[in-house]
Amino acid sequence: MKIKTKLMLQFSAIIAGILLLFCVTVYYFSSLSRKNDYDGRILNRAYATAHFVLDADTVSEQQHALDQRLYYQMLPREMVRVYDHTQKLLFAEGEGKLNISPAFLQQVLENGEVREVRGDRQVVGIRYMHRNKPHLIIASSIDLYNLSTLENLLTILVSGFVAAMVVVVVTGWIFARAALRPFLKVVSEVEKINASDLSLRVSQAQGADEVAQLAQTFNKMLDRIEIAFEAQRTFVYSASHELRTPLTAMIGELQVALMKDREAPEYKRVLQSTLEDAHLLAQLSNGLLQMVQASTDSSKIPMAALQMDELVWQACSEAKKRSPSIMLDVQFENMPEDEKELQVWGNDALLLIAVVNVLENASKFSVKDAPIAVSIEVQHRDLILKVRDQGIGMTPEDVRKVFVPFFRAENVRDISGHGIGLPLAEKIIKLHRGSILVNSQVNKGTEVILSFPKLHQVYQL
Repeated sequence: MKIKTKLMLQFSAIIAGILLLFCVTVYYFSSLSRKNDYDGRILNRAYATAHFVLDADTVSEQQHALDQRLYYQMLPREMVRVYDHTQKLLFAEGEGKLNISPAFLQQVLENGEVREVRGDRQVVGIRYMHRNKPHLIIASSIDLYNLSTLENLLTILVSGFVAAMVVVVVTGWIFARAALRPFLKVVSEVEKINASDLSLRVSQAQGADEVAQLAQTFNKMLDRIEIAFEAQRTFVYSASHELRTPLTAMIGELQVALMKDREAPEYKRVLQSTLEDAHLLAQLSNGLLQMVQASTDSSKIPMAALQMDELVWQACSEAKKRSPSIMLDVQFENMPEDEKELQVWGNDALLLIAVVNVLENASKFSVKDAPIAVSIEVQHRDLILKVRDQGIGMTPEDVRKVFVPFFRAENVRDISGHGIGLPLAEKIIKLHRGSILVNSQVNKGTEVILSFPKLHQVYQL
């Protein structure tokens, strides 16, 4: 069922319930008021009959004339019966049969007044004392005029209810269409957005209502999708470029080598050059695979408690294996006595990759023979690892792009690399609920600050 139809039905049902309750209430209290009013009139007729029939010989002629005048002001289809205390009928007036049972007479005798409704006929019985003896007066009548008025009221209420419901349904349909028109416009605009053109935005984003909030949320989502698509295109372009460079070099070397017969040392040189390019391709492929692994759900990666100081020493050892010329100045000062203060929750293989990448990056762009400072700082909630080189540094604009895969600053184009070391480190560190910050100054060096939550902080999250 469409929301428009559902809104119309809900709106109509609520109004129908209110109108129905109103109509039933009006009819019920009108009927009750009519009955009570007519019971009062019948009661007056019963007393008028008692005065006229029973008290005729005990009152003055003037009072008897008044009682006679009141007695002859009869009600429609009136029937009156007068009984003594032995339930003997003393007086009867009115055409038709009025079934008065002994039980009803006994009830009147005991209670003093009884009222009944028999179909359209209303019956009132009273106990009247005459000469110290109880007499029973039973009066009955049909309220022809007011019953007809009540029937007309019922007809008016039913007709009005039906007419009102027609108006409510039509109004509800129009209201639902008007209420959903902005949403339909949003849907129409969203349908025009496709992968080939993500620059379009929903125009209903102005204002503070729910439609504007929906449009704003959707536009923000489109912004993120557009950024992701752009990053994907940049990634594919950069990866293709990085793969093409060693492949082109390999193809060129092999084509030149095959143009004529050469000496064994020459072939060996070509094979050595091709092997180096193949190693570059392998490194690039491994880096891409590691980036994919670091982008997966952390719940699927095995985690354990790790000693951060041991991990740093292991990373330094690995970095020296890869770059024997690297100079590391490791400073662990003011370390806590409790080794648990140096524990983090993570995957040792991934964290090792992240720290080694940061160290290799610092070594790559550092001045020759300048040591790279490595230090651990223990804070209340976090462990801080700082890696500072004395290299060529970066501009603020390049620092903002340093975590974009395959991005390389202008001043390092002549230094070998693929531009995936820091982006990979960032993904791994975020996977471990940590953060990475880069501070750099041109010709002064770069400092990379890695922050990891302590083990006990992870348990509290």
